[in-house]
Amino acid sequence: MKILLTGGTGFIGSAVLDQLVAAGHQVTAVVRNQKSSLQVQDAGATGIIGDLFNAEWLAAELRGHDGAIHTAAGGDERDAELNDAVIDAAISAFAGTPKPLVHTGGIWVYGNNASITESSPLDAPALTAWRPAGERRLLESGIKASVVQPGIVYGYGKGIPAMLSAESGTVALIGTGEQHWTTVHVDDLADLYVRALEQAPGGRTYVGVSGQNPTVRELGEALGGDVAPENPATTVERLGAFGEALLLDQQASGSRAKSELGWQPTRPSLVDELRADDAEAA
Repeated sequence: MKILLTGGTGFIGSAVLDQLVAAGHQVTAVVRNQKSSLQVQDAGATGIIGDLFNAEWLAAELRGHDGAIHTAAGGDERDAELNDAVIDAAISAFAGTPKPLVHTGGIWVYGNNASITESSPLDAPALTAWRPAGERRLLESGIKASVVQPGIVYGYGKGIPAMLSAESGTVALIGTGEQHWTTVHVDDLADLYVRALEQAPGGRTYVGVSGQNPTVRELGEALGGDVAPENPATTVERLGAFGEALLLDQQASGSRAKSELGWQPTRPSLVDELRADDAEAA
């Protein structure tokens, strides 16, 4: 298929781009500048410079494609605005067609929960309180849209877990470290996006996690050395709304994606990856 991809130079989007190309899809990646255009071309896509906040422009581009995957972010202050524009464009362009859209959500909308599924009640922190309304509007629009809700994404030393460091000999934890993070390797997540594009019916949400739910303390210990808990109030003072989200205690299995789409995460767990990184640094 001819696929339009947003966020193709980002952490998640670049992994999705690689797997779309590997699966034989023809990819057009929306980028912000010539440098990024060259980057996606090197990965096998066609780069097109455009403004995702311009819903009319994006809808016109979408009409020339067979499907789309949205992974771009607008920055914390403009994420909601960007998502609304992309949703508006997709609904306009794909209405009355079988063209699929895979939209990026997030696990934090479920708040503290030890057994998250797609039917769990929503309790989003301030950082992502804007997400549910847009996702509901998209899924109820009648177009063939699905939403992937990634957990804590890791891989290649990148993502949120990279905030944990043992360089000083002590790992400063986020909060007390007793909270669980529900995780997914970026390559496994990219596989889920492609499967959702190719297989998912409209109106479905997929929690994108491997089923590995380590505590932050376990992650810190995997890096070796001592761990230093932090008072949660200090975490929030230091990191604001982002800190509140990182303090959420969440566990999930990703069972719907596995049963409906045949998704099977195969990459090393985050704990194993951190242990390997520690061994290499020793």
